[in-house]
Amino acid sequence: MQTLPPRQMDILDIARREGRVDVESLATSFGVTPQTIRKDLNDLCDMEKLSRVHGGAVFPSSTVNLAYQARREIAASEKARIAEAVAELIPDNASLILNIGTTIEQVAYALKRHRGLMVITNNLNVAMILAEADGIEVVISGGMVRKTDGGIVGAAAVDLIRQFKVDYAIIGASAIDEDGALLDFDYREVRVAQAILGQARRSILVADHTKFERRAPVQIGKLSDLDVFVTDEQPMPEIVEICRNADVELITTGGEEVEAAAG
Repeated sequence: MQTLPPRQMDILDIARREGRVDVESLATSFGVTPQTIRKDLNDLCDMEKLSRVHGGAVFPSSTVNLAYQARREIAASEKARIAEAVAELIPDNASLILNIGTTIEQVAYALKRHRGLMVITNNLNVAMILAEADGIEVVISGGMVRKTDGGIVGAAAVDLIRQFKVDYAIIGASAIDEDGALLDFDYREVRVAQAILGQARRSILVADHTKFERRAPVQIGKLSDLDVFVTDEQPMPEIVEICRNADVELITTGGEEVEAAAG
């Protein structure tokens, strides 16, 4: 078994705990140059202990999701900007369903200023965020509460969601393949997400750029089946082309807005 230098062992521990590391933060933490950290990351990636991404590296797992608090901290400001853009798409007096995820939580915060909303959710965190908001009615699904993130999954959640027909579905995904497949880790959560999409007149996907760097084993559906995709950076050309061909409106918040569908 290969013994790693102490700094690389520490970097690996941070990546395992937080899911992602970036060059600049590591350089500051360890008091070394970014070039030194890049070499460390390259060494760890060559040993397949990490996977290199732009600006850093991620802990490679395609079957187990990151800890929920770690997911909250990844791309936190980007998620907040995505949420604000989504809130601008939702008028007052609308009905909508929100599913599980840290970006979805940010959407809930951004919706608190709306009036006359009915929000159905299988997310305890979303329900708590919106419960005290004036002018917003919250309906929460039944079912098993997943202790790791407050998500409610299972047949009971699906049954309740199917009783509604709403104006908007707003969903997240754990990963997005370059072919436009929307992926997650828990097949029970996927069943709920599929039910949500089936009960909405207009569907919105929210996902930051890190979701293109990850893999997950269970497919929710396809990007081409949705109406709007809100993200923080312009995606790879393959994703832009999928949106254009499927008439999916693509909105980016990290720079110049890109719309892949006219109107």
